[in-house]
Amino acid sequence: MGYGTTRPLERVMASCGLLTSAELEFVAADDVPNGGVLCALPALLAEGLLRHTRTFYRLPPGFYPLESIFLALALLALVRCRSLEQSRYLSPGEWGKLLGLDRLPEVKTLRRKISDLCAQDGQADQWQSRLAGEWMLGAHSQSVGLFYADGHVRVYHGTLTDLPRRYVARERLCLRGTTDYWINGLGGAPFFLLTQPVNPGLIAVLRQHIVPRLLAEAPQPGIEALEADALLPRFTLIFDREGYSPDFFAELKAQRIAILSYHKFPGEKWPVAEFAPHPVRLHNGDSIELQLAERGTRLSNGLWVREVRKLSASSGAQSSILSTDMRLDLTRIAADIAARWSQENFLKYMREHYGLDRLIEHGTQPLPEAMVVVNPAWRRLNQSVRRESARLYRLRAEFGARALPAQPTPQQVQNFERRGGELQEKIQAQELTISDLKEKRRQTPTKLTLKELPETERFAQLKTEKKHFIDTIKLIAYRAESALAGEIREALSRDDDGRALLRRLFVTPANLRPDPVAQSLTVELHRLGSPLQDLAVAHLCQLLTDSQTLFPTTNLRLIFRQVG
Repeated sequence: MGYGTTRPLERVMASCGLLTSAELEFVAADDVPNGGVLCALPALLAEGLLRHTRTFYRLPPGFYPLESIFLALALLALVRCRSLEQSRYLSPGEWGKLLGLDRLPEVKTLRRKISDLCAQDGQADQWQSRLAGEWMLGAHSQSVGLFYADGHVRVYHGTLTDLPRRYVARERLCLRGTTDYWINGLGGAPFFLLTQPVNPGLIAVLRQHIVPRLLAEAPQPGIEALEADALLPRFTLIFDREGYSPDFFAELKAQRIAILSYHKFPGEKWPVAEFAPHPVRLHNGDSIELQLAERGTRLSNGLWVREVRKLSASSGAQSSILSTDMRLDLTRIAADIAARWSQENFLKYMREHYGLDRLIEHGTQPLPEAMVVVNPAWRRLNQSVRRESARLYRLRAEFGARALPAQPTPQQVQNFERRGGELQEKIQAQELTISDLKEKRRQTPTKLTLKELPETERFAQLKTEKKHFIDTIKLIAYRAESALAGEIREALSRDDDGRALLRRLFVTPANLRPDPVAQSLTVELHRLGSPLQDLAVAHLCQLLTDSQTLFPTTNLRLIFRQVG
């Protein structure tokens, strides 16, 4: 099993569904394109790619084993094949050598297999939840108990349904789409995401979905430790100004949950004399010096929090940070809030390299009729009020900026008074228009249930099951890539070179050498041409070989080395 002993009859029977699946058979091959992607296999397995597949998923009898489908999807993601359709431009026979099969499944076959795997709604969420619990338990000691929350809008340009509009910061526009809320660890390591077809806002999602899930699944101090130390939090939530709410901060504090966020209304600047230099160690290991100061601050609801400010040496700007963790070191507060950008970088990287925003399937599914949504009529009136208020502001600005010259002529005085009267009339008319619009807005319900909307205003949500399934595989691929980048970082001169080197390594040709006697599969990687990069790859090969990883469903131990 697992090496070059062809069984044509058995493979024909498997393709006809008479066997559960075909056995994997590896043959000796030279210069297999993308062979370097097999270096990611130990990391993929360590991150849980196949750990629970048989628990949550089944496939009808056929040629391709269940594990091979999962493995093919993960390896395709790592070589930056951003959609299933792009796989048709790859060499199926060469990819078959990497999988131990005759060929890579065709696009229609992959789609059919994914449809079989995603036939039951909610299965992908259960699989992702199981993995998220294990990832949170296995997080690095520095990131245990730190959870970064942020929203990401997947813009939809199709015509199947008119999704509600939401603000997209990267586009600086209000566009139709779906909002995904991501929970990441320190350094951007993803844990899980929640899809919101109707976006109630970060505070509502945190209160209703994220906090209850973290309380149930996240690692926390024991009851004895919490009782012995009144200042010990269960964990810390970190988010941007969208989540600013003193009442919500108080709710979290009552549940022994600490927060780190920016102050939305920081007030006046603090005296520069209060700031002092502090060495701050960032999550990537770098050390920098920051000008920091701290005070206790009472928020509008009477809640006392710690306020830490960071002074910019170049512009003199002060960034205000709030924390309810009363014992966290000042420098840790500055470092942990700065690491929030790693989540932004993660989302940007996933969009560019893993096609995170791509649709997996076309189609919609109904939303509950009792779901509360913003009334489109109220939204239109609100937009009109804001638009007309902007016009009023411009008219008042023009009226206030008018001035006569030092020694005006009678004609200039006459024109000045005439123009002033015209502006006064326009301002009064504009004020009446805004007053009427505000009254109509006041009489219009702000929110309605989906059932109460007019038929033409109703909408559905995009299908989510296949999207969540593929996204989970992409999360595993990203975490595997991150783990490999961490291993080779010490062999490179710059930290940023790690992922670039891995992207090149994944598409590097390799030789395959199966050995049925020694029960091994040797992957011989072609050299990259740079001594420094080859040294890093040699270090990685040794680590991967020492892991004693078996190729899934075979007894072949993977051995990695360089040749050439």
